[in-house]
Amino acid sequence: MADLVRRNPALAPLAVLAAGAAGAAYLYTTNPHEPGHLLPQCPFRLVTGWLCPACGGTRMVYDLMHGHFAAAWADNRLLLLASPFALALLGRWAWEGLRGRHWQPRAGRLTQALILTVAVAWTVVRNVVQPG
Repeated sequence: MADLVRRNPALAPLAVLAAGAAGAAYLYTTNPHEPGHLLPQCPFRLVTGWLCPACGGTRMVYDLMHGHFAAAWADNRLLLLASPFALALLGRWAWEGLRGRHWQPRAGRLTQALILTVAVAWTVVRNVVQPG
């Protein structure tokens, strides 16, 4: 399978897009704000009781698909702001793959440190600092 992906660089990003579309189709009809669905729970939250940096992402996507932008903002502000960048990276990966090129984003040490710092700070802020 890995050899097939090496020969056709469009397969991996297209598979990710297809899986994302299938997940979105399921999520569209499944309200994650209510119990009784087959959506996974956050393992970090199950172990620590804290919200991870991505907690609320499933609810956020559900709310966005249903036009509830204020609710999506309340679900996870940081993830909502980062989503366009993630979608741009996915789009570039697919575009390069369709053009027959292998593409992989590269982040330097400073960028990696910044992303980690923001994720940790967001985790602390959303779990320790109470709105009020």
